[in-house]
Formats: sequence, structure tokens, C-alpha cells
Amino acid sequence: MTLLSIEEPETKSDSAIWHKQHPVWGLGFRPFYLLAACFSALSLPLWIAQYLGWFSAWPQVTAAWHMHEMIFGVVIAVIIGFLFTAGRNWTGLPTPTNLHLAGLACWWLIGRVAMLAAPPSLAALVDLSFLPLAAWPIYRVLKQSGNKRNMFLIMLLALLTVANAIFHAAVLNLITLNPALPIHAAILIVVVIESVIGARVIPMFTQNGVPGVIPVAYPWLNRSAITAVVIASLASISPLPSALTASLCAGAGCTVLARFALWQPHRTLGTPLVWILHLSYAWIPLGFFMLALSAIGLIPSSAAWHALTVGSMAGLILGMMTRTTLGHTGRLLKTGHAELAMYLLIQTGAVARVTASLGAPALYQVSLIVAMLCWSSAFLLFVIAYGPYLLRARVDGREG
Repeated sequence: MTLLSIEEPETKSDSAIWHKQHPVWGLGFRPFYLLAACFSALSLPLWIAQYLGWFSAWPQVTAAWHMHEMIFGVVIAVIIGFLFTAGRNWTGLPTPTNLHLAGLACWWLIGRVAMLAAPPSLAALVDLSFLPLAAWPIYRVLKQSGNKRNMFLIMLLALLTVANAIFHAAVLNLITLNPALPIHAAILIVVVIESVIGARVIPMFTQNGVPGVIPVAYPWLNRSAITAVVIASLASISPLPSALTASLCAGAGCTVLARFALWQPHRTLGTPLVWILHLSYAWIPLGFFMLALSAIGLIPSSAAWHALTVGSMAGLILGMMTRTTLGHTGRLLKTGHAELAMYLLIQTGAVARVTASLGAPALYQVSLIVAMLCWSSAFLLFVIAYGPYLLRARVDGREG
């Protein structure tokens, strides 16, 4: 069979990036993936430099800023970019493009600048408005198409907005609360999204991408795993007895691990585009086991939260960003050295960050710097390798 040669299309000379017809505004994943990766690569070194006393120009760069921006900056941008793209596939209806998409992307960027440099009350207003503005088009197409299966995502986006509002209220001293608590709640909401979407797509991608592998998925086990994750998540942010919280978190870890094992992750090692999803997903049960141990005081809770964020979220983000970018720009679902380097870097960074929390104090700073370098290098490599794909039209001439 003869393979057709696919060449990069040339962008029209009148389609500058600020023009509404530029390819970057063709579908939601394009600007939001690129912005999230750029911000992720830059913001973590800024935080580490401030934390270690190497840099002090921006007093807003605190631990609270770091936690907030990783979730409500980076992760939310990727979620919205994914949902704008998937929502069109799920419903056959248009999601934001052109000026609408450009406006939302600019508002997200303004929010990041505001969180860094604006007065806290103004930053809160700008930042809080983004999620409702971005969630409304998703709700509209789901409602219009009668797509009830995915309507739960709107509820979870609403809960993320509530968590964000509580965070800002705590920072502004409007309520007496540790700002870390709503951030932890937001992390667990994202873990629920990962658990549901991952259970849908990872077995399918495995079966399609790895010849001879047929993952086993039992509906009752899927429901049990999601229920266990939700219950354990609620317990983790509630003032329950530590033994009960530990039991619920350990139970969630066991249930998710049982479901995950049926997907045959060990048979995906020759396919990086698939094993990155499996390996990243494996951090979810590990994270809940760590939450169980932290609940009874055996390990610092920081290890558990970073297992869920750096290991699971960042790994799944890179795995899904590379896959969806390739697919939705008309390219083959094929990885090379750049993708392999990204995946290995982010997983090495996850191990280093968890080690920083669990290891000897003398190794903390070194592990922290290694984790930062791996994280930033992975996302910077995505920008370098995938930026041209995101900024150019589809190679197959289709819209998107």
C-alpha cells in the first residue's frame, strides 16, 4: 500500500496570529495547550527561585500562588482546551473558535498576569470569571444536543469554581481558612475527572494502539472505582477520624488499582503514546495509598498531593496533549524522540518531587531543583516540538 506524503501547509501571509482566521483560533486545544505549556514551563522556576530565596521581585509569588496557578492556571487551561475540542466531537455542534476563542484565551492570560501583579481583590475578580465564561459554551452544546452523559463535567467545573472562590476568600481574609484546603479540594475534583475520562479512553487507546491487547473493563468495577474515589476525596478534606479517612483512601487505592490492572498496562511498554497514559494513571491509586498513610501520620501529606499532581495530572496532561494535538492536526499517532523525552522527564520529575517530600531534609533542595528542571524541560520541549503544529493549519486540510 502506498503511503501519501503529508506536507505542512503554508499559512497565508495575511493570517497573522492576531487575525481571527489564524489556525491557532481554529479549535480550543490549540491556544490553551500552547498557553498552558508555556506558563507551566515558566511559572515553576519562578516559584522555586522565590521559594529558595534566589529571587524576590514579586511578593505575590507565594506558596498559595504556586498551588493556585498550577491548578487554576495550568490544569484548567488544559481541561478547557480538551473540552472545547471533545465537546465538538461529542455533540457535532460548534464550540468557541475565532474571536470567541481568542477572547477566552486572552482572558485566561490576563488572569495569570493579574494573579502575578494586580491587587489581590482585582486578581480574584478576573481569575474567578474565567471558568464560568469558558464552561458556558460547553454547557450550551451539551444541553442543545441532549448529551446527558457528559453533563456531569459541568457540575465538576462548577465545583471547581466554588473551590476557587473559597481560595480567594481565604487569601483576602474574608473567611478564616487555610487556602490549601480549597486547592486540595480542586485537586481531588480533577482526579475525579481523570478517573472518569481515563476509564473511557485509556482502554480504547490501548486496544487501538497496541496490537493484540484487549483491556478488560467491568461496568460495575468502573462504578465502584469512581464511587470510592469520590468518597475518599470527600473524606480527605473533611474532619473525619484519621483511621476512617485512611481506610477510605486505602479502599479507593485498591479499587482503582484493581480496575487499572485489567487494562494490561505491562503490555504497553513498546508504545510510548499509550504507556504514558497508563503510567500516569497509576499515580492515582498510589496517591490515595499515600493519602491513607498521611492521614495516620506516617508520611507528609505533601508526598500524596504531589503524587496526584505531578505524577498523575502532569503525566496525563502531556500524554493527552501530545495525542490530541497529533490527531486533531491530521498527523499520525506516532511518537519520536521528543515525545519519549517529555514523558520520561515528567515521570522523573514526579519521582523527584515525591522523594523531596519523603527523603532526608539534606536532600530536599536538590530533589526540588531536579523536579523543577524535569517539569520545565518537559513542557518547554512540548512548546518547541508541538508549537509549530498548534500554530499551523491541519495537514489534511480539514477544519480544526
